[in-house]
Amino acid sequence: MNNKQHTIKKSVTMSGVGLHTGVVANMTFLPAPTNHGYKFQRIDLPNQPIADADVDHVVDVSRGTTIEHNGARINTVEHVLAAMVGCQIDNVLIQLDGPEPPIMDGSSIKFVEAILDAGLEEQEAHRKFFEIPSEIRYKDAERGVELAALPLNDYRLTAMVDYNSKFLTSQHANLTAISQFNESFAKCRTFCFVHELEALYKADLIKGGDLSNAIVIADRDYSEEELNHLAMVLGKPQVSVSKEKGILNNLELYYNNEMARHKLLDMVGDLALVGRPIKAQILAARPGHAANVELAKKIKKLMLETEKNKVPQYDPKQPPIFTFERIYQLLPHRYPFQMVDKIIYLDDQSVVGIKNVTMNENYFMGHFPNNPVMPGVMRVEAMAQTGGILVLSSVPDPENYWPYLVGIENCRFRKSVVPGDTVIFKCDLLAPIRRGIAKMHGVAYVGGQVVCEADMTASLVRKS
Repeated sequence: MNNKQHTIKKSVTMSGVGLHTGVVANMTFLPAPTNHGYKFQRIDLPNQPIADADVDHVVDVSRGTTIEHNGARINTVEHVLAAMVGCQIDNVLIQLDGPEPPIMDGSSIKFVEAILDAGLEEQEAHRKFFEIPSEIRYKDAERGVELAALPLNDYRLTAMVDYNSKFLTSQHANLTAISQFNESFAKCRTFCFVHELEALYKADLIKGGDLSNAIVIADRDYSEEELNHLAMVLGKPQVSVSKEKGILNNLELYYNNEMARHKLLDMVGDLALVGRPIKAQILAARPGHAANVELAKKIKKLMLETEKNKVPQYDPKQPPIFTFERIYQLLPHRYPFQMVDKIIYLDDQSVVGIKNVTMNENYFMGHFPNNPVMPGVMRVEAMAQTGGILVLSSVPDPENYWPYLVGIENCRFRKSVVPGDTVIFKCDLLAPIRRGIAKMHGVAYVGGQVVCEADMTASLVRKS
Protein backbone atom coordinates (compact mmCIF):
# COMPACT_ATOMS: atom_id res chain seq x y z
CA MET A 1 0.00 0.00 0.00
CA ASN A 2 1.10 3.57 -0.67
CA ASN A 3 2.49 5.44 2.34
CA LYS A 4 1.98 8.92 0.91
CA GLN A 5 -1.39 10.50 0.11
CA HIS A 6 -2.41 10.71 -3.55
CA THR A 7 -4.82 12.72 -5.65
CA ILE A 8 -5.35 12.83 -9.42
CA LYS A 9 -3.25 14.96 -11.77
CA LYS A 10 -6.13 16.45 -13.76
CA SER A 11 -9.90 16.51 -13.86
CA VAL A 12 -11.81 13.87 -15.81
CA THR A 13 -15.53 13.69 -16.66
CA MET A 14 -17.90 10.84 -17.50
CA SER A 15 -21.63 10.71 -18.15
CA GLY A 16 -24.40 8.18 -17.82
CA VAL A 17 -27.69 7.20 -16.26
CA GLY A 18 -28.09 6.54 -12.54
CA LEU A 19 -29.08 2.98 -11.61
CA HIS A 20 -31.95 3.79 -9.26
CA THR A 21 -32.97 7.35 -10.17
CA GLY A 22 -32.73 6.85 -13.94
CA VAL A 23 -31.42 10.43 -14.21
CA VAL A 24 -28.60 11.14 -16.66
CA ALA A 25 -25.72 12.91 -14.90
CA ASN A 26 -22.27 14.23 -15.66
CA MET A 27 -19.67 13.32 -13.05
CA THR A 28 -16.26 14.98 -12.80
CA PHE A 29 -13.33 13.89 -10.64
CA LEU A 30 -11.15 16.85 -9.59
CA PRO A 31 -7.78 16.97 -7.80
CA ALA A 32 -7.94 17.89 -4.11
CA PRO A 33 -5.37 18.95 -1.48
CA THR A 34 -3.96 16.75 1.25
CA ASN A 35 -6.35 15.57 3.98
CA HIS A 36 -9.35 16.56 1.85
CA GLY A 37 -10.70 13.03 1.65
CA TYR A 38 -13.64 12.05 -0.56
CA LYS A 39 -16.32 14.70 -1.10
CA PHE A 40 -19.29 14.89 -3.46
CA GLN A 41 -20.58 18.22 -4.78
CA ARG A 42 -24.07 18.68 -6.26
CA ILE A 43 -23.39 21.47 -8.77
CA ASP A 44 -27.01 21.30 -9.97
CA LEU A 45 -28.36 22.54 -6.62
CA PRO A 46 -28.46 26.10 -5.24
CA ASN A 47 -25.11 27.06 -3.64
CA GLN A 48 -23.59 23.82 -4.98
CA PRO A 49 -23.46 22.04 -1.58
CA ILE A 50 -20.66 19.61 -0.73
CA ALA A 51 -21.27 16.32 1.08
CA ASP A 52 -18.50 14.50 2.93
CA ALA A 53 -18.36 10.80 2.10
CA ASP A 54 -18.83 9.75 5.72
CA VAL A 55 -20.71 6.89 7.33
CA ASP A 56 -22.45 9.38 9.64
CA HIS A 57 -24.22 10.80 6.58
CA VAL A 58 -25.68 7.52 5.29
CA VAL A 59 -29.47 7.89 4.97
CA ASP A 60 -30.50 4.86 2.91
CA VAL A 61 -29.11 1.38 2.20
CA SER A 62 -31.89 -0.09 0.05
CA ARG A 63 -30.07 -1.71 -2.89
CA GLY A 64 -27.26 0.85 -2.63
CA THR A 65 -25.65 3.33 -0.24
CA THR A 66 -27.02 6.88 -0.19
CA ILE A 67 -25.49 9.79 1.71
CA GLU A 68 -26.94 13.22 2.50
CA HIS A 69 -25.00 16.15 3.96
CA ASN A 70 -25.36 19.93 3.80
CA GLY A 71 -28.50 19.52 1.71
CA ALA A 72 -26.73 17.39 -0.91
CA ARG A 73 -28.08 13.88 -1.41
CA ILE A 74 -26.11 11.39 -3.50
CA ASN A 75 -27.40 7.91 -4.31
CA THR A 76 -25.34 4.76 -4.92
CA VAL A 77 -21.90 6.03 -3.94
CA GLU A 78 -20.26 2.64 -3.32
CA HIS A 79 -18.95 1.83 -6.82
CA VAL A 80 -17.23 5.21 -7.17
CA LEU A 81 -15.70 5.00 -3.70
CA ALA A 82 -14.51 1.45 -4.34
CA ALA A 83 -12.62 2.71 -7.41
CA MET A 84 -10.96 5.43 -5.31
CA VAL A 85 -9.84 2.90 -2.70
CA GLY A 86 -8.68 0.45 -5.36
CA CYS A 87 -6.56 3.15 -7.02
CA GLN A 88 -5.32 4.30 -3.59
CA ILE A 89 -6.62 7.82 -4.16
CA ASP A 90 -7.00 9.71 -0.86
CA ASN A 91 -8.19 13.15 -1.93
CA VAL A 92 -10.73 13.95 -4.64
CA LEU A 93 -13.72 16.20 -5.21
CA ILE A 94 -16.50 14.44 -7.14
CA GLN A 95 -18.85 16.89 -8.86
CA LEU A 96 -22.28 15.77 -10.03
CA ASP A 97 -25.03 17.62 -11.88
CA GLY A 98 -27.57 15.02 -10.81
CA PRO A 99 -28.58 12.89 -7.81
CA GLU A 100 -26.60 9.75 -8.62
CA PRO A 101 -23.30 8.71 -10.23
CA PRO A 102 -23.66 6.97 -13.60
CA ILE A 103 -24.06 3.22 -13.21
CA MET A 104 -21.98 2.61 -16.36
CA ASP A 105 -21.73 -1.21 -16.72
CA GLY A 106 -22.69 -1.91 -13.09
CA SER A 107 -19.12 -2.20 -11.83
CA SER A 108 -16.24 0.14 -10.88
CA ILE A 109 -14.05 -0.44 -13.92
CA LYS A 110 -15.05 2.69 -15.85
CA PHE A 111 -14.26 4.83 -12.82
CA VAL A 112 -10.90 3.09 -12.38
CA GLU A 113 -10.09 3.71 -16.04
CA ALA A 114 -11.00 7.39 -15.68
CA ILE A 115 -8.78 7.75 -12.60
CA LEU A 116 -5.84 6.06 -14.30
CA ASP A 117 -6.38 8.23 -17.38
CA ALA A 118 -6.21 11.34 -15.19
CA GLY A 119 -3.03 10.04 -13.58
CA LEU A 120 -2.05 9.76 -9.92
CA GLU A 121 -0.09 12.46 -8.09
CA GLU A 122 1.81 11.80 -4.89
CA GLN A 123 1.32 14.43 -2.19
CA GLU A 124 3.53 15.63 0.66
CA ALA A 125 1.59 13.97 3.45
CA HIS A 126 1.46 10.50 4.90
CA ARG A 127 -1.73 8.50 4.60
CA LYS A 128 -3.72 8.54 7.85
CA PHE A 129 -4.25 4.80 8.23
CA PHE A 130 -6.44 3.45 10.98
CA GLU A 131 -5.08 0.08 12.01
CA ILE A 132 -7.77 -1.96 13.75
CA PRO A 133 -6.40 -2.56 17.28
CA SER A 134 -8.89 -5.24 18.33
CA GLU A 135 -11.63 -7.41 16.87
CA ILE A 136 -14.84 -5.67 15.77
CA ARG A 137 -17.94 -7.68 14.87
CA TYR A 138 -21.38 -7.04 13.45
CA LYS A 139 -24.02 -9.78 13.38
CA ASP A 140 -27.59 -10.05 12.13
CA ALA A 141 -28.62 -13.53 13.23
CA GLU A 142 -32.03 -13.31 11.58
CA ARG A 143 -30.47 -12.82 8.14
CA GLY A 144 -27.45 -15.01 8.75
CA VAL A 145 -25.14 -12.02 8.25
CA GLU A 146 -21.85 -11.72 10.10
CA LEU A 147 -18.94 -9.34 9.51
CA ALA A 148 -15.67 -9.04 11.39
CA ALA A 149 -12.71 -6.67 11.26
CA LEU A 150 -9.54 -8.21 12.71
CA PRO A 151 -6.14 -6.63 13.44
CA LEU A 152 -3.71 -6.79 10.50
CA ASN A 153 -0.96 -4.52 9.23
CA ASP A 154 -2.46 -4.64 5.72
CA TYR A 155 -5.89 -4.53 4.05
CA ARG A 156 -7.45 -7.85 3.08
CA LEU A 157 -11.06 -8.81 2.52
CA THR A 158 -12.95 -12.08 2.23
CA ALA A 159 -16.62 -12.31 1.24
CA MET A 160 -18.97 -15.29 1.18
CA VAL A 161 -22.42 -15.24 -0.40
CA ASP A 162 -24.98 -18.01 -0.17
CA TYR A 163 -28.40 -17.84 -1.84
CA ASN A 164 -31.22 -20.32 -1.98
CA SER A 165 -30.90 -20.75 -5.73
CA LYS A 166 -29.93 -23.70 -7.87
CA PHE A 167 -27.99 -21.31 -10.14
CA LEU A 168 -26.16 -19.37 -7.42
CA THR A 169 -24.82 -21.54 -4.67
CA SER A 170 -22.19 -20.61 -2.09
CA GLN A 171 -19.39 -18.42 -3.48
CA HIS A 172 -16.25 -16.98 -1.93
CA ALA A 173 -13.98 -14.13 -2.98
CA ASN A 174 -10.64 -13.07 -1.48
CA LEU A 175 -8.68 -9.88 -1.94
CA THR A 176 -5.25 -10.34 -0.34
CA ALA A 177 -3.77 -6.98 -1.41
CA ILE A 178 -5.48 -3.77 -2.47
CA SER A 179 -3.26 -3.74 -5.56
CA GLN A 180 -5.35 -6.67 -6.87
CA PHE A 181 -8.57 -4.66 -6.92
CA ASN A 182 -8.30 -2.96 -10.31
CA GLU A 183 -7.39 -6.10 -12.20
CA SER A 184 -9.48 -8.73 -10.43
CA PHE A 185 -12.48 -7.02 -8.85
CA ALA A 186 -13.23 -3.63 -10.44
CA LYS A 187 -15.05 -5.08 -13.48
CA CYS A 188 -17.36 -7.36 -11.47
CA ARG A 189 -20.95 -6.22 -12.02
CA THR A 190 -23.90 -5.71 -9.75
CA PHE A 191 -26.55 -8.43 -9.79
CA CYS A 192 -30.06 -9.28 -8.70
CA PHE A 193 -32.58 -12.10 -9.04
CA VAL A 194 -35.47 -12.22 -11.46
CA HIS A 195 -38.01 -12.32 -8.64
CA GLU A 196 -36.62 -9.03 -7.28
CA LEU A 197 -37.04 -7.03 -10.49
CA GLU A 198 -40.72 -6.24 -10.36
CA ALA A 199 -40.54 -5.44 -6.65
CA LEU A 200 -37.65 -3.07 -7.27
CA TYR A 201 -39.54 -1.31 -10.05
CA LYS A 202 -42.61 -0.98 -7.83
CA ALA A 203 -40.38 0.47 -5.09
CA ASP A 204 -39.34 3.18 -7.56
CA LEU A 205 -35.82 1.76 -7.80
CA ILE A 206 -33.57 0.60 -10.71
CA LYS A 207 -35.12 3.15 -13.09
CA GLY A 208 -31.79 3.14 -14.89
CA GLY A 209 -31.34 -0.62 -14.59
CA ASP A 210 -30.76 -2.61 -17.74
CA LEU A 211 -29.46 -6.01 -18.75
CA SER A 212 -26.34 -4.18 -19.93
CA ASN A 213 -25.47 -2.92 -16.44
CA ALA A 214 -26.50 -5.81 -14.20
CA ILE A 215 -26.38 -9.57 -14.01
CA VAL A 216 -29.92 -10.91 -13.61
CA ILE A 217 -30.15 -14.43 -12.18
CA ALA A 218 -33.10 -16.80 -12.46
CA ASP A 219 -33.77 -18.53 -9.15
CA ARG A 220 -36.09 -21.12 -10.75
CA ASP A 221 -37.43 -22.18 -14.16
CA TYR A 222 -39.68 -19.56 -15.78
CA SER A 223 -42.53 -20.15 -18.22
CA GLU A 224 -42.76 -18.38 -21.57
CA GLU A 225 -45.61 -16.27 -20.24
CA GLU A 226 -43.54 -15.15 -17.25
CA LEU A 227 -40.60 -14.28 -19.50
CA ASN A 228 -42.87 -12.21 -21.77
CA HIS A 229 -44.12 -10.31 -18.73
CA LEU A 230 -40.53 -9.79 -17.60
CA ALA A 231 -39.60 -8.43 -21.04
CA MET A 232 -42.45 -5.93 -20.73
CA VAL A 233 -41.22 -4.82 -17.30
CA LEU A 234 -37.68 -4.40 -18.65
CA GLY A 235 -38.84 -2.71 -21.84
CA LYS A 236 -37.19 -5.39 -23.98
CA PRO A 237 -38.59 -7.15 -27.07
CA GLN A 238 -37.84 -10.46 -25.39
CA VAL A 239 -35.72 -12.08 -22.71
CA SER A 240 -34.39 -15.59 -22.41
CA VAL A 241 -32.84 -17.64 -19.63
CA SER A 242 -30.00 -20.08 -20.08
CA LYS A 243 -31.07 -23.38 -18.52
CA GLU A 244 -27.42 -24.18 -17.81
CA LYS A 245 -26.33 -20.82 -16.35
CA GLY A 246 -29.63 -19.35 -15.17
CA ILE A 247 -28.68 -15.85 -16.36
CA LEU A 248 -30.95 -13.65 -18.44
CA ASN A 249 -29.99 -13.33 -22.11
CA ASN A 250 -27.01 -15.65 -21.62
CA LEU A 251 -24.75 -12.89 -20.30
CA GLU A 252 -21.17 -14.11 -20.04
CA LEU A 253 -19.58 -13.90 -16.59
CA TYR A 254 -16.03 -12.62 -16.13
CA TYR A 255 -15.52 -15.08 -13.25
CA ASN A 256 -17.46 -18.05 -11.91
CA ASN A 257 -17.63 -16.18 -8.60
CA GLU A 258 -18.33 -12.76 -10.09
CA MET A 259 -21.26 -12.21 -7.72
CA ALA A 260 -19.10 -12.78 -4.62
CA ARG A 261 -16.44 -10.51 -6.10
CA HIS A 262 -19.01 -7.77 -6.61
CA LYS A 263 -20.15 -8.10 -3.00
CA LEU A 264 -16.53 -7.61 -2.00
CA LEU A 265 -16.35 -4.56 -4.28
CA ASP A 266 -19.39 -3.12 -2.50
CA MET A 267 -17.69 -3.72 0.86
CA VAL A 268 -14.59 -1.82 -0.26
CA GLY A 269 -16.77 1.14 -1.29
CA ASP A 270 -18.97 1.13 1.79
CA LEU A 271 -16.03 0.83 4.20
CA ALA A 272 -14.43 3.86 2.53
CA LEU A 273 -17.07 5.83 4.45
CA VAL A 274 -15.03 5.31 7.63
CA GLY A 275 -13.13 8.35 6.36
CA ARG A 276 -9.60 6.98 6.55
CA PRO A 277 -7.74 4.12 4.82
CA ILE A 278 -8.03 0.98 6.92
CA LYS A 279 -5.55 -1.68 7.90
CA ALA A 280 -7.48 -4.80 8.85
CA GLN A 281 -8.59 -8.27 7.82
CA ILE A 282 -12.29 -8.03 6.91
CA LEU A 283 -14.29 -11.27 6.94
CA ALA A 284 -17.89 -11.21 5.74
CA ALA A 285 -20.61 -13.82 5.50
CA ARG A 286 -23.57 -12.71 3.35
CA PRO A 287 -22.66 -8.99 3.42
CA GLY A 288 -24.92 -6.23 2.16
CA HIS A 289 -24.99 -2.45 2.28
CA ALA A 290 -26.80 -2.32 5.62
CA ALA A 291 -24.30 -4.64 7.28
CA ASN A 292 -21.32 -2.93 5.65
CA VAL A 293 -22.47 0.44 6.93
CA GLU A 294 -23.03 -0.90 10.44
CA LEU A 295 -19.51 -2.32 10.51
CA ALA A 296 -18.16 1.00 9.18
CA LYS A 297 -19.94 2.82 12.03
CA LYS A 298 -18.36 0.50 14.58
CA ILE A 299 -14.92 1.00 13.05
CA LYS A 300 -15.30 4.79 13.01
CA LYS A 301 -16.48 4.83 16.63
CA LEU A 302 -13.43 2.84 17.73
CA MET A 303 -11.19 5.03 15.57
CA LEU A 304 -12.42 8.21 17.27
CA GLU A 305 -12.05 6.67 20.73
CA THR A 306 -8.55 5.45 19.93
CA GLU A 307 -7.43 8.79 18.49
CA LYS A 308 -8.42 10.76 21.59
CA ASN A 309 -5.37 9.76 23.59
CA LYS A 310 -3.22 8.24 20.90
CA VAL A 311 0.53 8.38 21.39
CA PRO A 312 2.27 8.99 18.03
CA GLN A 313 4.17 5.99 16.74
CA TYR A 314 7.54 6.25 15.02
CA ASP A 315 8.62 3.65 12.48
CA PRO A 316 12.16 4.49 11.29
CA LYS A 317 11.63 2.28 8.22
CA GLN A 318 8.96 4.63 6.88
CA PRO A 319 10.15 7.65 4.84
CA PRO A 320 9.54 10.96 6.64
CA ILE A 321 7.40 13.81 5.38
CA PHE A 322 10.35 16.19 5.78
CA THR A 323 13.99 15.17 6.14
CA PHE A 324 16.46 17.38 8.01
CA GLU A 325 17.40 18.97 4.67
CA ARG A 326 13.85 20.28 4.15
CA ILE A 327 13.62 21.38 7.78
CA TYR A 328 16.92 23.22 7.24
CA GLN A 329 15.30 25.07 4.32
CA LEU A 330 12.19 26.06 6.29
CA LEU A 331 13.53 26.97 9.74
CA PRO A 332 16.20 29.65 10.26
CA HIS A 333 18.01 27.64 12.97
CA ARG A 334 21.48 26.19 12.45
CA TYR A 335 23.78 23.98 14.50
CA PRO A 336 23.67 23.70 17.43
CA PHE A 337 20.09 25.01 17.45
CA GLN A 338 18.50 22.89 14.73
CA MET A 339 16.69 20.61 17.14
CA VAL A 340 14.37 18.53 14.91
CA ASP A 341 15.73 15.66 12.81
CA LYS A 342 12.64 14.80 10.76
CA ILE A 343 8.90 15.39 10.42
CA ILE A 344 6.93 12.15 10.22
CA TYR A 345 3.38 13.53 10.13
CA LEU A 346 1.83 16.81 9.02
CA ASP A 347 -1.68 18.00 8.25
CA ASP A 348 -3.49 21.31 8.66
CA GLN A 349 -4.12 20.72 12.37
CA SER A 350 -1.14 18.79 13.73
CA VAL A 351 2.50 17.86 13.23
CA VAL A 352 4.80 15.16 14.60
CA GLY A 353 8.57 15.59 14.72
CA ILE A 354 11.49 13.44 15.85
CA LYS A 355 14.58 14.35 17.87
CA ASN A 356 17.29 11.74 18.44
CA VAL A 357 19.19 12.72 21.59
CA THR A 358 22.90 11.85 21.44
CA MET A 359 25.74 12.19 23.95
CA ASN A 360 27.54 14.67 21.70
CA GLU A 361 24.86 17.35 22.11
CA ASN A 362 26.85 20.47 23.04
CA TYR A 363 24.80 21.27 26.16
CA PHE A 364 25.77 17.99 27.86
CA MET A 365 29.29 19.34 28.43
CA GLY A 366 28.07 21.81 31.02
CA HIS A 367 24.56 20.68 32.02
CA PHE A 368 24.97 18.08 34.78
CA PRO A 369 28.11 16.74 33.05
CA ASN A 370 28.26 13.68 35.30
CA ASN A 371 24.54 13.05 34.96
CA PRO A 372 23.58 14.09 31.40
CA VAL A 373 19.98 15.32 31.28
CA MET A 374 18.50 17.27 28.37
CA PRO A 375 17.70 20.79 29.63
CA GLY A 376 14.01 21.59 29.87
CA VAL A 377 14.47 24.75 27.85
CA MET A 378 15.93 22.69 24.99
CA ARG A 379 12.95 20.33 25.04
CA VAL A 380 10.63 23.32 24.73
CA GLU A 381 12.80 24.72 21.93
CA ALA A 382 12.61 21.44 20.00
CA MET A 383 8.85 21.29 20.54
CA ALA A 384 8.51 24.90 19.39
CA GLN A 385 10.52 24.18 16.24
CA THR A 386 8.22 21.24 15.49
CA GLY A 387 5.24 23.57 15.92
CA GLY A 388 6.99 26.08 13.70
CA ILE A 389 6.80 23.62 10.82
CA LEU A 390 3.03 23.34 11.38
CA VAL A 391 2.61 27.12 11.38
CA LEU A 392 4.78 27.58 8.28
CA SER A 393 2.74 24.94 6.42
CA SER A 394 -0.30 27.25 6.66
CA VAL A 395 1.15 29.65 4.06
CA PRO A 396 1.93 28.91 0.40
CA ASP A 397 5.42 30.47 0.56
CA PRO A 398 6.88 29.40 3.95
CA GLU A 399 10.44 30.36 2.94
CA ASN A 400 9.34 34.02 3.13
CA TYR A 401 8.31 33.94 6.81
CA TRP A 402 9.95 33.88 10.24
CA PRO A 403 8.15 31.72 12.85
CA TYR A 404 8.63 33.37 16.26
CA LEU A 405 7.71 31.81 19.60
CA VAL A 406 5.92 34.59 21.52
CA GLY A 407 4.30 32.77 24.45
CA ILE A 408 4.56 29.66 26.66
CA GLU A 409 1.93 28.63 29.20
CA ASN A 410 1.15 25.59 31.35
CA CYS A 411 4.59 24.09 30.78
CA ARG A 412 5.31 20.89 32.67
CA PHE A 413 8.30 18.53 32.69
CA ARG A 414 7.24 14.98 33.56
CA LYS A 415 10.38 12.84 33.12
CA SER A 416 14.06 13.26 32.31
CA VAL A 417 15.38 12.96 28.75
CA VAL A 418 18.84 11.41 28.45
CA PRO A 419 21.29 10.45 25.68
CA GLY A 420 19.96 7.58 23.56
CA ASP A 421 16.33 8.70 23.86
CA THR A 422 14.21 9.30 20.77
CA VAL A 423 11.81 12.13 21.53
CA ILE A 424 8.54 12.36 19.60
CA PHE A 425 7.04 15.86 19.56
CA LYS A 426 3.36 16.34 18.68
CA CYS A 427 1.82 19.80 18.29
CA ASP A 428 -1.89 20.44 17.69
CA LEU A 429 -3.56 23.73 16.87
CA LEU A 430 -5.91 24.89 19.62
CA ALA A 431 -7.70 27.31 17.28
CA PRO A 432 -7.52 28.36 13.63
CA ILE A 433 -4.51 30.51 12.74
CA ARG A 434 -5.64 34.15 12.52
CA ARG A 435 -3.51 37.09 11.37
CA GLY A 436 -0.40 34.93 11.62
CA ILE A 437 -0.99 34.03 15.28
CA ALA A 438 -1.11 30.31 16.13
CA LYS A 439 -1.94 28.74 19.48
CA MET A 440 -0.77 25.16 19.91
CA HIS A 441 -0.61 22.44 22.52
CA GLY A 442 2.64 20.51 22.37
CA VAL A 443 3.49 17.16 23.96
CA ALA A 444 6.83 15.34 23.98
CA TYR A 445 7.00 11.54 24.37
CA VAL A 446 9.79 9.06 25.04
CA GLY A 447 8.89 5.39 24.94
CA GLY A 448 5.18 6.22 24.90
CA GLN A 449 5.39 8.31 28.09
CA VAL A 450 4.92 12.06 28.32
CA VAL A 451 8.17 13.84 29.21
CA CYS A 452 7.09 17.43 28.58
CA GLU A 453 4.03 19.46 27.53
CA ALA A 454 3.13 23.10 27.07
CA ASP A 455 0.74 25.52 25.40
CA MET A 456 2.61 27.73 22.96
CA THR A 457 1.81 30.81 20.91
CA ALA A 458 3.70 31.49 17.69
CA SER A 459 3.69 34.44 15.31
CA LEU A 460 4.38 34.36 11.58
CA VAL A 461 6.23 37.45 10.40
CA ARG A 462 6.97 38.08 6.74
CA LYS A 463 10.64 38.58 5.97
CA SER A 464 11.47 42.12 4.88
